[in-house]
Amino acid sequence: RENQTLATITFQNYFRLYKKLSGMTGTAKTEEEEFIHIYNLPVVVILPNKRLIRNNYADVIYRTEKEKFKAVIKEIVEVHKMGRPILVGTVSIDKSETLSRLLKKENIGHNVLNAKNHEREAEIITQAGQSKNVTISTNMAGRGTDIVLGEGIAKLGGLHVVGTERHESRRIDNQLRGRSGRQGDPGSSRFFLSLEDDLMRLFGSDRISGIMEKLGMEEDIPIEHPLVTKSIESAQKKVEGRNFEIRKQLLDFDNEMEYQRKVIYEQRRMVLESKDVKEHILEMVKDTIEDILKSYTNKEIYPEEWDWSGLKDHIKQTFSISLVIPKEEILKLSIPKLQDILTEKAFEIYELREKEFTPPLMRQIETMIALRVVDREWKDNLRRLDELKQGIGLRAYGQKDPLMEYHFEANNMFQDMINSIKEEVAKV
Repeated sequence: RENQTLATITFQNYFRLYKKLSGMTGTAKTEEEEFIHIYNLPVVVILPNKRLIRNNYADVIYRTEKEKFKAVIKEIVEVHKMGRPILVGTVSIDKSETLSRLLKKENIGHNVLNAKNHEREAEIITQAGQSKNVTISTNMAGRGTDIVLGEGIAKLGGLHVVGTERHESRRIDNQLRGRSGRQGDPGSSRFFLSLEDDLMRLFGSDRISGIMEKLGMEEDIPIEHPLVTKSIESAQKKVEGRNFEIRKQLLDFDNEMEYQRKVIYEQRRMVLESKDVKEHILEMVKDTIEDILKSYTNKEIYPEEWDWSGLKDHIKQTFSISLVIPKEEILKLSIPKLQDILTEKAFEIYELREKEFTPPLMRQIETMIALRVVDREWKDNLRRLDELKQGIGLRAYGQKDPLMEYHFEANNMFQDMINSIKEEVAKV
């Protein structure tokens, strides 16, 4: 049995539901443009209470991943001999386990903090600031907690952070670096990279390879140059820009759904909170009759030319009304007059039902049916919108704006859904 979506909302539109919106983080500055564009929130930098004395060393870059990990192990061994604690950041569980195997070969004790042993996170983070402690962590682990330095560690230089790869987002790199040098403590950080890293391979390797060739790079010899760091940051900005555009486009599509969501949720709230839904049900009956007449009548032609056969079948199926109008009366009919006749007959049937069930029970039945129909139709509409979104990008090949096409078709689907809700409720 396939899964069916009951409700959906983007994070952006979810946060927008709040009347007041604010936040605090140490890494918002790199995402300033997005906060302004999406939430209309300016980013204000608050100066630290204590001066930052962490040494952020320049990135070093190697040709291959093997050379890079060899250098990372060498760095860990040297800092470990000094008695300083070390936090090593990796981009994935696989990379953290690879590094763990290499450290075991060097007989260096360490803790691995990733999704496989997250239940020990608090314990590992507590010990991460002690002398000679080596902690390997994926980027999600340990954020938002201070790694407390053990006795005498500050004099040795504090916690040393080693990044084994640059992430797509500078924000995540800053979060890793920010584990060290907190609250005025000393500390240091360095990132080790290779041309085989995902970021370099996809976005930055050509330019950096050119720099390396000019500098005559040899095996196991890294380059450490401001141009390299600048090129890496440029690659990250490129990725961040691409990801921002993707999120922005998703939000543009969801804004259409946001309007629909508000209308549907308002309908549900009205049904749930209304003490007497009878008035709303009768309004649905009137609207349904009006919509049915639009399909079978036309004020531009004579009444005898209307689709009477189709109209009678539809009215019979929806309201159990047998529509019988003498031929001589048809000639005198107008659409408003016919609408009044059908509405009156539908209301008569409604009143008979209400007497049969009693008003209190009728209200309960109406509420239950209305909610059931609204929920079913909304689920179906979400499925149709998702299917529309999946293929809408192809419209660009026909020189059409996919977003405009989506808005147009989604709006038509929504109107069809609203009409279907009214008819289904009126029918039952």
